[in-house]
Amino acid sequence: MSVIQLKTEIPGPEAKRWLERRRRAVSAGLGRATEVVVDRAEGALVHDVDGNTLIDFAGGIGMLAVGHCPPRVSQALSAQANKLIHMCAIVGTYEPYVVLAETLNALTPGTFPKKTLLSNSGAEAVENAVKLSRAHTKRQAIVVFEGAYHGRTLLTMSLTSKYNLFKKGFGPFAPEVYRFAVPNLYRRPASMSEGQYLEDCLARLDHAFVAQVDPQAVAAVLIEPVQGEAGFIPIPALFLERLRALCDEHGMLLIADEVQCGMGRTGKLFAIEHYDVVPDLVVMAKSLGAGMPISALTGRAEVMDASHPGGVGGTYGGSPLACVAAIEAVAEINTEAFLSRAREVGELIEKRLVQFKERFPLVGDVRGLGAMRLVEFVSNRETKRPAPDETLSIIRRAVANGLVLIRAGLYSNAIRLLPPLNVPDAVLLEGLDVLEAAIAAEEAQSRSA
Repeated sequence: MSVIQLKTEIPGPEAKRWLERRRRAVSAGLGRATEVVVDRAEGALVHDVDGNTLIDFAGGIGMLAVGHCPPRVSQALSAQANKLIHMCAIVGTYEPYVVLAETLNALTPGTFPKKTLLSNSGAEAVENAVKLSRAHTKRQAIVVFEGAYHGRTLLTMSLTSKYNLFKKGFGPFAPEVYRFAVPNLYRRPASMSEGQYLEDCLARLDHAFVAQVDPQAVAAVLIEPVQGEAGFIPIPALFLERLRALCDEHGMLLIADEVQCGMGRTGKLFAIEHYDVVPDLVVMAKSLGAGMPISALTGRAEVMDASHPGGVGGTYGGSPLACVAAIEAVAEINTEAFLSRAREVGELIEKRLVQFKERFPLVGDVRGLGAMRLVEFVSNRETKRPAPDETLSIIRRAVANGLVLIRAGLYSNAIRLLPPLNVPDAVLLEGLDVLEAAIAAEEAQSRSA
């Protein structure tokens, strides 16, 4: 039996009223990926204000590895709300903050002594990583990569790629940020094999550390093991290994941004665990808090202690409520049963996406790691010309038929799939059926045009 239940069009009459109220009350700069107006949600399902039930493959942009309103998280929040809502870790010490820090110190890669700093968002955790890296190394330069997304504050917006969507009109940006090319196997030159392309990328990496910035001036290299906003691009192992070697050689720190790709999304607790590479610092957020606003920076104790007392922190960072949510989310995710299920979900998605590529010329590439999967759409497979308009149309068709989706990719021509990692097979396959039908309808329209 279908879990999608549509009683009205999307948006329905009540949703339209709320959308109008939002239009009048909320900044127009706050994007709106869909016209879904949610009343409540559980697991992989959302119920809108008109009584429609939809499947959610957006997952709060990757925040909901354990699904909407997971019972153990909801129960922990309720209990904590009756005990302590706020104290501020700058003012006093409370158990959930320390317990979560101890947990992350034990779980992040590396056998060296570690410490943790909690904050509110991925962007804030990235800023803390940069600040502490600079304090520890006494250097200023930060190396980032094309396609990267690290946040929307002034510093993290400076670190972020994709200019038109995230940076247009907001400059000037922070200095001492150096952006290097990163391998994208799908968009490599047609004349190159994968091996030749990677050799060329490694050569250009070495060249950049001569032509753009001296490594002796670099505090840290910041990279997503699987790029998120750029289009779910797994970084090739050889590239990450070369970065680690360069960092070791020149005293640079390696920071893994695991905000979107971490917390079980790739079938391991951290995406970097798929590689024979140990970062100095790991940034976490999104699914860490099961929907609560929390992020963490965990890494080498000597780096985490580099600031003077009072140099880091904030009023809300590591709130008791967010901490207990994270403690329960991590406990649920970090089990072999859960991670095994995440891998199964990824395999099911991958199998269907490969079929989409075989069937639909609009599908240029399907890729990802574990259950972090994406479809990239092109108007011409030979030239790989991006098809952003068709991508948006496919999303609108899918949402109209009960599947919540969002875009990704440097050219906004891809759909990312981020369902809960514990989604039942039947729900997952029904959602993929809706996506397939939407692609088929758009394909038919493109052919007729």
